[in-house]
Amino acid sequence: MFVPAPPAQLALAQAPVGALSSALPLATPPIERSASTTLSVRRSSLDVLDGHQATVSGTLLGDHRSVGLPGRMVTLQALGRHGWSTIAHTHTAISGRFQLRYVPWRTGSEQVRVRFAGDATGLGARRRLGRLNVYRLAEVSWYGGGGSLACGGSLTGATLGVANKTLPCGTLVMLRYGGRSIQVPVVDRGPYVAGREFDLTQATKEALGFGDTGQVWSTR
Repeated sequence: MFVPAPPAQLALAQAPVGALSSALPLATPPIERSASTTLSVRRSSLDVLDGHQATVSGTLLGDHRSVGLPGRMVTLQALGRHGWSTIAHTHTAISGRFQLRYVPWRTGSEQVRVRFAGDATGLGARRRLGRLNVYRLAEVSWYGGGGSLACGGSLTGATLGVANKTLPCGTLVMLRYGGRSIQVPVVDRGPYVAGREFDLTQATKEALGFGDTGQVWSTR
């Protein structure tokens, strides 16, 4: 028995292919949105002697800081003249934890950060760490009193700085002793005792808690 099709079905059957595809809504796949991520730093060792290991440990977190992200690359980067460059990298463990290790061989001080570049499921993240200070051992003594300074001005009990025979006046030197650090300029010439590289002013000596003669860590 012939049953005539309803007008609406008949119109769809007779419609051109192009007209049919534009008339019917097409199902679209859901859009996946990358979740935010956070770099949590638990511990860092950024004051080291040259040839010794600097370390940074922490966790890469996602899902509002409640889930560790495993198998992601995390990098340690230093800021140079041409921008940030990677100096060490590692992959996160199952819990999202990571430990970055870097052995510097040149003294100096530079800004560093940790960075996760991001991937299909997580946005990138970065965190500044401060400065990586790489030192060497230097023999020093100290001096006080008054008088004029070779780099200009007068020496007082409050003058922060060091004397050095060759570094240009005003050169900043980071010094570390007994867990204390201070950055001071070259303000004078000396010392003129064999084997000694710096004379600390009285104020610098007191800021470091230094004795009379011995070794300090120096970035220059």
